[in-house]
Amino acid sequence: MLPINLLKTSTFRLAVLYLGLFAASAILLLAYVYWNTAGFLVRQTDEAVQAEITGLAEQYAQGGLPLLVHTVIQRSRDPGESLYLVLDPAGQVLAGNLDVRPNVQPGADGWMDFVYSRRALNGVELKAARARAFVLAEGFYLLVGRDVQERREIESLITNALVWAIALTLMLGLIGGLFMSRNMLARVDEINKSSQDIMGGDLSRRLPIAGTGDELDQLGRNLNAMLDQIEALMIGMRQVTDNVAHDLRSPLNRMRNRLEVTLLQDMSPDEYRNVLERTIGEADHLLTTFNALLMIARAEAGSLRESMTNVDASAIARDAAELYEPVAEESGFAIRVSVKDGLFVRGNRELLSQVLTNLIDNAIKHGKPDNIETSVPTIDVAVDLDAEGRVEMSVADHGPGIPAHQYARVLERFVRLEESRNTPGSGLGLSLASAVVRLHGGRITFSDNAPGLKVKLSLPLVSA
Repeated sequence: MLPINLLKTSTFRLAVLYLGLFAASAILLLAYVYWNTAGFLVRQTDEAVQAEITGLAEQYAQGGLPLLVHTVIQRSRDPGESLYLVLDPAGQVLAGNLDVRPNVQPGADGWMDFVYSRRALNGVELKAARARAFVLAEGFYLLVGRDVQERREIESLITNALVWAIALTLMLGLIGGLFMSRNMLARVDEINKSSQDIMGGDLSRRLPIAGTGDELDQLGRNLNAMLDQIEALMIGMRQVTDNVAHDLRSPLNRMRNRLEVTLLQDMSPDEYRNVLERTIGEADHLLTTFNALLMIARAEAGSLRESMTNVDASAIARDAAELYEPVAEESGFAIRVSVKDGLFVRGNRELLSQVLTNLIDNAIKHGKPDNIETSVPTIDVAVDLDAEGRVEMSVADHGPGIPAHQYARVLERFVRLEESRNTPGSGLGLSLASAVVRLHGGRITFSDNAPGLKVKLSLPLVSA
């Protein structure tokens, strides 16, 4: 007994539907073939009988009944498939190769189908015939017909062949439908089992790929890519939670301890003010961290995509460099700007400006060369087209740089290399830059500036 879920599969239903359409088409085609074949045989028989009748009518018109009887006698000696019978008014046979008058009435078209007996070597045979009959002058009777037994056998053979062809078509179609449905159901069951394991918490499980390259394989690959992304997001969320708890616990504890110690001590107004200012500074740092986390989440969710317009990347770079030029000079840096005009991207101006200012701020904090003699260290801000025809915005410094094996790690949240532990920051600047660039359909890459670090943002070019 077939499993009920096999019969309910969409594959089986489609197979049955296709089988029904194919069977209907086959039946119509075979019926057309049968109608043409059988109809041709019938028309051929009727035309032959009609030709015989025409010839005998001419004989009757020329010589009357004697010539007609003579002609029938001559033709009955070697009749082939032709049948003849001439009776007198008393019903006695005058000529022909039939022994008795058929006991049937002609149809509305004048034709009659009957069975007659013919002597054979092994006895008497019953055969089918088709004929027309006429009553002549003075009550004489004439019948002219043909033996259609062979034609009936051919029709029966064609009918049986058509029935068997249709039956085999339906049977093989059902077997093929069941076979395809079984294979499809087996693959769907594997996908369902994997999905249940994933819903049960095993995020490392992936959907099976048969390797056939069909639509199920394409669906499985896309779903597996989606699961990879989900797993990465879940891992990132756990890491963010751990990092938030670890990195924010210390400043919160310091704030609490400082306020508690302040309450226990008797201080002057200036000392209270100093404590409050330090506390507000740390609170501002915490708010900045939370705002950065919120901005990263919004960028990764794509909720800021609706606010995008065509913006001038060249103007954004100039404005960011101009904004940080006093800070750079105060820290002993010089900012050099190399911007190609008229390069536009589809994006959010505020987000792209924040990314560039974050990169320039990082260059100021971490881009000071190890050995400074007389020259002023520089930070290079550039906008140009890359080899792919995309807009490339870059910020480069001449500091110690980042080891190549750490390029991917510094894009994670709250990641700060050992060399940067003594500088202020939350470790979210590059994470925010990565999220914003992905939101804009671009990519962020790092390269060795020999010495120093060069950060490149590659974004699609649009017309103004």
